[in-house]
Amino acid sequence: MTTTKTYLKEWQQALLNEINHLKKYGGSRYIVTNGRLLSNDDAYSYYFDTAIPLRIPVGSTIKLEWGAMKSSGKVLSSEGRGVILALEQSFGDLISDAFLLHDPWELLEQLIERLDEIKKNKQKRLRVKRLMNPSMETKHPADKIKSNVHEVVLRSKYNPVTFVWGPPGTGKTYTLARTAANKYFQQKKVLILSHSNQAVDVLMGELTDFIKRKNRFREGDVLRYGGGGGEALSAHHEITTGLLIEKQDPLLAQDRERLIEERRNLKQDLAYSFSKRDSDHLLELETQIARLLEKVRKKEVEFVKEAFIIGTTLAKAASDSAVYDQDYDVVILDEASMAYVPQAAFAAALGHRVIICGDFKQLPPIASSRDLLVAKWLKEDVFHHAGVVESLNEGQLHPQVFLLKEQRRMHPDISAFTNKYIYHSLVGDHESVYKSRNRITSHAPFKEQAAVLLDTSFTGLHCMSDKTTNSRFNLWQLLLSFQLIHEAYLDGTKSIGYVTPYRSQANLMEMLLEEIYTNELGQADIIGATVHRFQGSERDVMIFDTVDSAPQDRAGMLLTGKDSERLINVAITRTKGKFLHVSNRNFIQKHVYSGKTLRQLVDYQVRRNQAVTTKEIGSWIRSQHPKLRWIHALKLEAVFRDLKSAKSSITISFPEGTELSEEWKEQLMNRGERVKLTLISDKDKNLPFPYVMVDEKVLWLGLPLEGAREIRPPYVAARLSSSKICEYLLKQI
Repeated sequence: MTTTKTYLKEWQQALLNEINHLKKYGGSRYIVTNGRLLSNDDAYSYYFDTAIPLRIPVGSTIKLEWGAMKSSGKVLSSEGRGVILALEQSFGDLISDAFLLHDPWELLEQLIERLDEIKKNKQKRLRVKRLMNPSMETKHPADKIKSNVHEVVLRSKYNPVTFVWGPPGTGKTYTLARTAANKYFQQKKVLILSHSNQAVDVLMGELTDFIKRKNRFREGDVLRYGGGGGEALSAHHEITTGLLIEKQDPLLAQDRERLIEERRNLKQDLAYSFSKRDSDHLLELETQIARLLEKVRKKEVEFVKEAFIIGTTLAKAASDSAVYDQDYDVVILDEASMAYVPQAAFAAALGHRVIICGDFKQLPPIASSRDLLVAKWLKEDVFHHAGVVESLNEGQLHPQVFLLKEQRRMHPDISAFTNKYIYHSLVGDHESVYKSRNRITSHAPFKEQAAVLLDTSFTGLHCMSDKTTNSRFNLWQLLLSFQLIHEAYLDGTKSIGYVTPYRSQANLMEMLLEEIYTNELGQADIIGATVHRFQGSERDVMIFDTVDSAPQDRAGMLLTGKDSERLINVAITRTKGKFLHVSNRNFIQKHVYSGKTLRQLVDYQVRRNQAVTTKEIGSWIRSQHPKLRWIHALKLEAVFRDLKSAKSSITISFPEGTELSEEWKEQLMNRGERVKLTLISDKDKNLPFPYVMVDEKVLWLGLPLEGAREIRPPYVAARLSSSKICEYLLKQI
């Protein structure tokens, strides 16, 4: 059995290896513009404009790259669309544009320090040992259990470590909030942790709501520490440090608000017209704000000491002595499947009892380095390392695991697959979902159907790799997915998600929604993103676009690799009432092994008669968007009209080995005399699907039909008005 000291040593080395990787290769890159030298006293202070608010914490270590020049530095101010950096080197008085590199590796360094403290503390080492080697015997009185919440309360009273396995929609937040409240009613000190601010906000909001309903809320007892107080806390601002300071020291709160407002206005002035006097004033303001924040900090530390329930992120807990210097009766770690094992151990070391909650069937933690220790400890969760998953693979639940086994989120036609294939029939449906999701299911597209496989087989060769990022994209499936969003929105659904494994495809959908669906986005909650960004959220309707198809000769690792089951599980389980799966059945059945989750999903949907083929495109597309039209590919009047009205350019791509018909040649010969014609057909520049682009604004996908391969009738073409998609496509050639 591995000793605790060995664990700690390996964790510190893994964290160090990840830090070195991040320092060497960098991570997040932001473009900063209009750099101006403010001062060159101790360091070189520069003011830059930014396209978006960066939200990099003040004091963070950064790098600046300008051409071949590089310099390390720190963030002095990062508020609004302007940032002040203190650099070690001078770049001159003015910098037109540069790259700012930031990676939160300081947080990993702080975690290494916390592990050092655990090494020196016998009691904390014992807590870590119990986490990593949980007892095979339980001590709680099983015969006294009255409910799920009561079981978690009892388990966490009698056992040092309790694992709560919470598959999607099984009431994880409900259960944890009531467990924490129960401990609070017994005057226990509780620390609630998670990797994300959003997860902390949701749990703290639910918890506060419950305590208020019981008329047992006392101001100052419940504290959301750190974070901006997101939407989930809109009804409970009294648990934030900001509101407590306003009540207890109104003058301090007013001073802070005044200085921050003054800084905001000054930064706006600097963005429009730069002056030395304003920049000096800004540096002076930052000094005043820093002094004031020290006073605020002292107040906050008092709040943390006096509170009974504290909610914060893992990163804040590991970097702030106000949190980590205390001892807690119970620590609750939520979304534990996305936390590094050393983070889970740090959390466990802070309390007499620890509740580890999450779902190891969802996405694992993310780390960048390919180092073996990083792969072992930073890319797999604590459930796997503590033997929980091993017990399940042997056909039984670990004694210290409590499974929440009734899901209330998904329509049963959606959950039927995940319940059986992902959760091995351990999870079932609560009776309420049979009725509660029917309203969503009754809407278009595919009225009265909760789960649909939109099969794109035999519609052409559309799957490409982005030349810059190597991430895959598929314009045909992108446009079909957009059509699904449009149909759902027009029939009254306002909560819609589009999810895909590939960043390029997600970026294209974001681009499309922003460009041609802007007005609708203001009226609805429509998001396009990768699967990783969707974990922890839900929508009424979800569209899952797998992208992969010919001419690729294999499915991507995201859909077939080690973590593909978890990725597909997250994609399916975000939805409440309608799951629309856009996939090329023929490609997947040909290239994906039958034991893989994606293949199982496709086969399952085909067996359940959930597949809709291109033959039915005319019946489900009811509402054509003005900027996206679907037309029979043999009816050429509309495309010829576009060719005739071209002002500056016509680009036609038709794959190798195909020729334009006389009809097409005649139309192109009769184009306007100033219209430049580009024919793309040679092998090196060739895209495998035909398209026509007019004035770099209008794209016809699927024409000329003579160049389309591996398609069967009905022959369908799509006409899209989007200068951004046209620009993207041109960059690919």
